[in-house]
Amino acid sequence: MGFSTIFISEALGTGVLILLGAGVVANVLLAKSKGFDGGWLLISFGWGLGVFAGVYVAYKTGGHLNPAVTIGNLFSGADEYAPGVPVNFTNTVAYLTGQLLGAFLGACAAFAAYKRHFDEETDEAKKLAVFATGPAIRSYRWNFLTEVIATFALVFVILAFGHTPSGLGPLAAALLVVGIGASLGGPTGYAINPARDLGPRIAYALLPTGRAANVLPERIPVDLGGGSAERIPEQLPAHHGSQHKNADWAYAWVPVLGPLVGGALAGLVAQLYL
Repeated sequence: MGFSTIFISEALGTGVLILLGAGVVANVLLAKSKGFDGGWLLISFGWGLGVFAGVYVAYKTGGHLNPAVTIGNLFSGADEYAPGVPVNFTNTVAYLTGQLLGAFLGACAAFAAYKRHFDEETDEAKKLAVFATGPAIRSYRWNFLTEVIATFALVFVILAFGHTPSGLGPLAAALLVVGIGASLGGPTGYAINPARDLGPRIAYALLPTGRAANVLPERIPVDLGGGSAERIPEQLPAHHGSQHKNADWAYAWVPVLGPLVGGALAGLVAQLYL
């Protein structure tokens, strides 16, 4: 299997994962959505089913959809990433770059699906939350540790699936993600996937999520001497009508490095135990 096949398979699978995952967050958080305020379990199940669909789409490459899973396989000493896909530098790059691009494109598709709801939403923090994770209590050290632990659980159990076949296939991975979201998702929003967070965070930084074009111009009183009138300013600041856009790059390293470390540790433990 060549570089392009691996790249396309992982990009398509990860794109589907993020489309459905970011989509369920948008459905729960954004103004006037029919799923508004659906709750944490709806989000957890939405992400789990996104994994379910994405793994099927990327069946040719084993449906990693996650650099932490790829790194976990690498550190486990496996000879192949998937049947017919040997572990080597070129294939590793194909997996990682395909996952990142797929995550970016999936986030763009989710934005397009909810464009009018982004226009109606005034809370910029909710818009960012559709694309990227953030901590409930900001403490970089502990947030990092949470991501390491949650990703370790994800990757180690996935590697164990290979030694304990159940016949559930992608459904097993989907249920695992739902369980991690329900149990370990509270502190950081459980990125557990560097591509899942970084690709959509880049998309958020580039996409027109602000409301400036949809806000009625502000009318400014004008004294005409004996009467009054109103004029419309010629230009408005880009952030007018909504909070200032901020992709929170200061936190972005946590959901990237934490899962990579967790995945690597899971691979090493799997090599000793499984």
